[in-house]
Amino acid sequence: MAERLIAYTRAFAEPRLGKTRVCQARHTNGAAGPSFGRTSGVRYDAQMNRIAAAAPPLIQLKTERRSNHPWIFQKMVEKPVEKPKPGTIVDIVDREGTFAGRGFYNGHSRIALRVLTADPDEAVDEAFFARKIAAAVALRRELLKLDAVTDAYRLIHSEGDGLSGLVVDRFANTLVIEYFSAGMFKQRDLIRRCLLEHFPDADVYAFAEEHVQKQESFDCAVPPPPTPTVIHEHGVQFHAAPGTKHKTGFFADQRDNRKTLAEFCAGKRVLDLCCNSGGFGIYAKTIGGADEVVGVDLDEEILEIAERNARLNKVKVRFVQADIFHWLRDAAANNAKQFDVVILDPAKMTRDREQVIPALKKYLDMNKLALGAVKPGGVLLTCSCTGLVSEEQFLDMLRRAAFYANRTVQMLKVSGAGPDHPWQAHVPESRYLKAAFCRVE
Repeated sequence: MAERLIAYTRAFAEPRLGKTRVCQARHTNGAAGPSFGRTSGVRYDAQMNRIAAAAPPLIQLKTERRSNHPWIFQKMVEKPVEKPKPGTIVDIVDREGTFAGRGFYNGHSRIALRVLTADPDEAVDEAFFARKIAAAVALRRELLKLDAVTDAYRLIHSEGDGLSGLVVDRFANTLVIEYFSAGMFKQRDLIRRCLLEHFPDADVYAFAEEHVQKQESFDCAVPPPPTPTVIHEHGVQFHAAPGTKHKTGFFADQRDNRKTLAEFCAGKRVLDLCCNSGGFGIYAKTIGGADEVVGVDLDEEILEIAERNARLNKVKVRFVQADIFHWLRDAAANNAKQFDVVILDPAKMTRDREQVIPALKKYLDMNKLALGAVKPGGVLLTCSCTGLVSEEQFLDMLRRAAFYANRTVQMLKVSGAGPDHPWQAHVPESRYLKAAFCRVE
């Protein structure tokens, strides 16, 4: 280990052509200079407006870095002599001492390293976060022009925006920050300041789920929930209540799919299964002009929000509190009238890779029943927000469900979350939502 670290420090003084081993630290003012490992600092001439800064701790990999995925797992990392605290910003070198990245270290997490930059000249400092957050805001406001359509959208989508472990959603004048890593939690004050630069009048609510705090080894006190608000989307209104049992009571990731679904609903009978707060059903009625809409969900509390959303938009939707398995089986047994349009949008099935096969079995059972509720020539929109289930696995499940239900499925469109949930080609895990629009015979 010591020899490898010596090789890394020598790299600063021995420039090479080809694969870079020349690792310089670039600071806020753009100045660059050599860094000499764990304890040495970088000192610059004050006359040249330069600063002194301690070099980040050094973490070494067991192998070469053969991927640009931002996650590096614990089994790939050498145990450091002095273990940095969870969320510490570190420099990463491979087994040969070649610079491999800079990011957050967490010796308690399965994801030991979250790489934030592969550029040896880019410091992970206040300017870094300000730059990344500004770019994320500009994407939504300037390129996607979302403010013209809605005041509720994903503002920062973790790896999709180069900020692994950080998610920020906007709900009108409330910004909801969710931490998925100790590193982002450690930068919480800086993140808040950067966000308020762009939304100076916003209320900020920040939290982390208990299982994340346990996995990442940090404690995030539960703040009092902000005042519930009303958001607008394509002219439709919804209640949003961050900090409640249902996180917000509203999911912005289905915005585009709700609008697409509405196009099939004019004069139709629509069934919204796992309807949550009524998003698809209310779109079907308000924008789509559906003749009749029925929403089914097991959760009585979320159905109360759905009822309020229907009243807010002055539309009539019949909401039913029931287990969709029992409800669909009863409907089939009683030869109930089938629907022209059926939506199936269940909650996430699992966070555990070992439980993917049981999750697919559950998807198969509910899709088989949902297909039976669609009249011949009707439309089914079936969704999965389980990130561990790939699009290929989900579509194969749908093929098998159609076979067992003795129905023919004609694929019209396979979609996902809206563009405010961007994903990078080398991080497919960010593309969690699958939405398949089908014609059913």
